[in-house]
Amino acid sequence: MPPSPVASPSPASPESTRQLRRVALSGLLGTAVEFYDFLVYGTVAALVFGELFFPGADPAVGTIAAFGTFAAGYVARPLGGIVFGHFGDRLGRKSMLLLTMGLMGSASFLIGLLPTYDTIGVWAPVLLITLRVLQGIAIGGEWGGATLMVVEHAGERRRGLWSSFTQMGAPLGSLLSSLVVTLVVAMPRDQFAAWGWRVPFLLSVVLLGVGLFVRLKVVESPLFAEVKKDRAEARLPILDVLRRPRPLLLACCVGIGAFTAQSLLTSYLIAYATGIGYARPQVLTALTVSACVALVVLPCASALSDRVGRRPVVLAGAVTSAALAFPVLALFDSKSPGLLILAVVLGHGIAQSVMYGPLGALLTEMFGTRVRYTGASLGYQGATLIGAGFSPMIAGSLVAGSGNGTPVALLICGGSLITALTVWFVRETSRTSLSGSATERSDAPHTEEITA
Repeated sequence: MPPSPVASPSPASPESTRQLRRVALSGLLGTAVEFYDFLVYGTVAALVFGELFFPGADPAVGTIAAFGTFAAGYVARPLGGIVFGHFGDRLGRKSMLLLTMGLMGSASFLIGLLPTYDTIGVWAPVLLITLRVLQGIAIGGEWGGATLMVVEHAGERRRGLWSSFTQMGAPLGSLLSSLVVTLVVAMPRDQFAAWGWRVPFLLSVVLLGVGLFVRLKVVESPLFAEVKKDRAEARLPILDVLRRPRPLLLACCVGIGAFTAQSLLTSYLIAYATGIGYARPQVLTALTVSACVALVVLPCASALSDRVGRRPVVLAGAVTSAALAFPVLALFDSKSPGLLILAVVLGHGIAQSVMYGPLGALLTEMFGTRVRYTGASLGYQGATLIGAGFSPMIAGSLVAGSGNGTPVALLICGGSLITALTVWFVRETSRTSLSGSATERSDAPHTEEITA
């Protein structure tokens, strides 16, 4: 196999730099909106959805059923990656990003208006799951488009650092969701169950308006514009990606550790920690502090990956996450609010963020421009489905059976091990040029850029 072309720096015009900054801000805000909506659901599901939408069941079963709708959103995410990836690779990135944001915000707002089981019976959980699926479809198309827009605008200029703005949308959305939920859970329990839980969903319309305003000012990716000009779009991007599935499988597996840790140390943590005696405000405070730490660690890890490579940074995060899994669990079980904060900061704010930071650049660099939206989206969403979609349900079932939190630590270790092993099979991409892979080859899946 011939060596991959090595990027050579080229001067950037002031206008391209302004556009890059605008695209980075758009990716940050857009992903923050998506994750705010998505994580608000996970938080509220752990607190109240079991009794409001799945009454009559044992409380533990009700919580697991509520997390079932959580998984429904994750199952829909690969579908969103296929649909929006197809049209993003065929028609353009910008239009799909506007559509994903609008769909996500609308679904979240409608959840805030949804009648409960006591009002409309079985239609309540049916509608809840339907809206959750729409959320999953939207976020399935959002991340890939937002990330590759930043990477393609950056070209050869510190792609890891610039892509970290999109990655930072996850902790920023988590921070916003935690702050809002912290305020509403301080209400009396009956008021929170009656109407307080709706507030975080209804407030998403504000974030939606801000995000759409910024995103409308973003121009199309210059690399895709070149493909469009040459009429070199892939007719069926998904078939091109699946024709040689190895890069897609590697992209899925390399992200499993980050998403397993994220899911268990955020959404599931609320149910687990409150079950062993922590007050809900204490748990939400820990999540808020962790999100603040992640906002610092993510860009640092991503910038480091520009210097030393994506693989060493992701591997370091995976090894650290596995090594900290049982100590973090011991800190949880101490029932000390201060040690709980330390546990979440170590496990999520630092270790998980080091794994997660370089993924934006890594996954987009693994695919050529003609199929990049589809390939990166499916890789990312496949990782979330495997690593995060079912982790809360599995953890809830195992913890209920064992009576302790050891399965949580084992799941984190297992996910981190998969990531660490996969890194050895992924080719380093930090020096790979994005230009040329877009137009010089007629079939992107046969290029070096997509072959690990």
